[in-house]
Amino acid sequence: MNSEQVWLDQARQGDKVAFGNLIEAYQTPVYNLAYRMLQNAREAEEAAQEVFIRAYLRLDSYDPERKFSTWILSITSNYCIDQIRKRRAIMLSIDEPLPPHPALMSDNDARPETQVIMEEQQQLVHSLLSELPDDYRETVVLRYWYDLSYEEIAEIMNTTVSAIKSRLFRARRQLAEISLERGLLPALDANMQTAAV
Repeated sequence: MNSEQVWLDQARQGDKVAFGNLIEAYQTPVYNLAYRMLQNAREAEEAAQEVFIRAYLRLDSYDPERKFSTWILSITSNYCIDQIRKRRAIMLSIDEPLPPHPALMSDNDARPETQVIMEEQQQLVHSLLSELPDDYRETVVLRYWYDLSYEEIAEIMNTTVSAIKSRLFRARRQLAEISLERGLLPALDANMQTAAV
């Protein structure tokens, strides 16, 4: 039995120290998901706190057959969607950069010019994501930042695998169209357009 399972068993019996270990293990993924969905650092911190409170209060409803990570990210996702619905009339802030995607990190990241380039890329990705509808943005973040399977995303978002695949397809197409409009992707040249006809 791994340590996470031990902590879960103990936490479900009321052990607050064990639940504290779970918080420590999942605070970064929960915060990062909340940040990418809410696009505001302060709101993401508040969301993470609320998520762990809700998780603690609902531990008796947790199904040990499910992955804990899927369960906690599902709570995070649902909470953030509720928050987005409440503030739908307010413009989303795009002033803060996304935390870097782990796959983009390297040993050269300490150099100043690398930091500037990464910050610009993060701001670009952040602004592109903010253009997507809420459910598309959530699907993209869960798939490409958390590397979750279609099945896990469907479970978190309470929908079907085919719906998730459709959202990802539409989200990618929409991101490509936005990128093209902003001049971030080269348009097809005349030869390629002719060949495509």
